[in-house]
Amino acid sequence: MHLFKHQVFNVSGQTTGRCVQRVNPPQFSSCQASSIDAPETDAFKELVRLAVQKDPSLATLAEQHLAQAGINPAAKSAMLGPSLAQLPTSKKPPWLRQRAPQGQKYEEIFGQMRELKLATVCEEAQCPNIGECWNGGLATATIMLLGDTCTRGCRFCAVNTARTPPPADEDEPYNTAKAVASWNVGYVVLTSVDRDDMPDGGSDHFARTVKNLKELKPGILVECLTPDFKGDLEAVRHLARSGLDVYAHNVETVDRLQRRVRDPRAGYMQTLEVLKAAKECGVYTKSSIMLGLGETDEEIIDTMLDLKSVGVDIFTLGQYLQPTPNHLDVVEYITPEKFEHWRKYGEEVVGFRYVASGPMVRSSYKAGEFFIHAMIKNDKGAVQSEH
Repeated sequence: MHLFKHQVFNVSGQTTGRCVQRVNPPQFSSCQASSIDAPETDAFKELVRLAVQKDPSLATLAEQHLAQAGINPAAKSAMLGPSLAQLPTSKKPPWLRQRAPQGQKYEEIFGQMRELKLATVCEEAQCPNIGECWNGGLATATIMLLGDTCTRGCRFCAVNTARTPPPADEDEPYNTAKAVASWNVGYVVLTSVDRDDMPDGGSDHFARTVKNLKELKPGILVECLTPDFKGDLEAVRHLARSGLDVYAHNVETVDRLQRRVRDPRAGYMQTLEVLKAAKECGVYTKSSIMLGLGETDEEIIDTMLDLKSVGVDIFTLGQYLQPTPNHLDVVEYITPEKFEHWRKYGEEVVGFRYVASGPMVRSSYKAGEFFIHAMIKNDKGAVQSEH
């Protein structure tokens, strides 16, 4: 039934599960002294732990990086948790094996991270997609705003949860923008946990980050992968009009599985309404689902058609992986051939302008490469030629 007939870092300077920005005060004068003096190793360990909680497929590469950092085996075990082989229904098929990151652009950005003394989930936890996202004609980066503690408890996600997380860092929108503007990246994804404790859900925090970034580096393309802001469509419109290029909000799964997979405060209709409101503001829109949760082919098609009906331009599909034994089981590992089928179906039959589909695809996967070349630049060029 068609209801409308659809690896992360933080530069705030706080240390509770977030990256520590260890720079000299003249570079980022608004940082708190306590963050500069905080123990770097503790923040690094917590960062890796959070990354592996969110995506257990990072565990092997994360363990290698921890070994290089000289962290003892007992500490590594506590941070990384059980291996994929120990998790229920987690015997990975061969197509889920990771490849080591490499490439000239990767090496350049790696060097910039070291110069700025910034840690990223992409790099520190060795995300398997990092070589592809950081290489090519346009490098991309992903930033997590508003802390590491979510006010919701979706059953597919192992992020920390609390009714009242620590307050947002008011300096974060400027600090984030200043850091990103100094890097050689052409596309950045801003994302966050849900912050139902904030009156606008964090919408203005996102918007200020976008505005600061566009002022400091006008040519950069900005995608915001957002919460639903409790269904507050004015908050959605406020962010959509902030100057961002792509408004992303994930439907996560098919309609039937929503209450089983997502927090009850989220919902299929609410996601469609958020995406519709954003699209009406004139931005590109994007959404994503996880496969392997028990959805049927017919339900995937219905989801695609519903998202297309509210104007979604970009659609991504990836494999669900169980983060801990307490989370939802993987019902099925989808083959690369089936993912390719959905890519073609989404583009050729449903009519999305772009579909990224594969076992290791994540919401921000290679965002810049296809958007800058296939859509935004071409569209802007067409508009200019008309005038």
